[in-house]
Amino acid sequence: MFSIDGKFFGVLSRLADLVILNLLFLVCCIPVVTIGAAVTAMYSVTGKMAEEKEGYILKSFFKAFKDNFKQSTAIWLILLVPFLVISVDLYLSNFMAEGLGQTVLKGFWMLALLIVLFAMIYALTLQCTFENSVKNTIKNAFLISLGHAPWSLVVTALALSPFISLLYLGEYFSAELLAMLLIWFSGAAYINSFILKKIYRKFM
Repeated sequence: MFSIDGKFFGVLSRLADLVILNLLFLVCCIPVVTIGAAVTAMYSVTGKMAEEKEGYILKSFFKAFKDNFKQSTAIWLILLVPFLVISVDLYLSNFMAEGLGQTVLKGFWMLALLIVLFAMIYALTLQCTFENSVKNTIKNAFLISLGHAPWSLVVTALALSPFISLLYLGEYFSAELLAMLLIWFSGAAYINSFILKKIYRKFM
């Protein structure tokens, strides 16, 4: 158990890789416009981790970041537009007169926002899994995510868990911030990679 090749050191090694990956992801997200490429690169690495095929984290991350930069950035910016528009509409619906109309409208915008989030996560992970055009990747992301809606809810909840936690458990802000800086994003991506691997295997 405690040998170099044992489970204990294997777990420590995996945790260390996830910490490095998390830091790389956060640094590459700072320009904002590069978030799409950073997400794709992170999932490219965690996907290999899930298959026990990962190599050097730094090399694998930056290779995926470079190889997918143009298409991932295009996907991110294209889907960011409806995400922002729907978010504004959802916010403005709060100023409507309370009643059935407001409830229905808010429900509609929340569902639309969720579908866009589905597509965003799936499109950026499809990008590092299949070779395709930006248009077809986005189209497939909508179709596959809606076709696996229960799993899509799980994947999206995990991907957004750092922000959901801050929203509902703000009293633990310091601990949450530390976890976000060290491992939360890459850890969620690692778990999601096992789910997405099973879904995408059908289309291999």
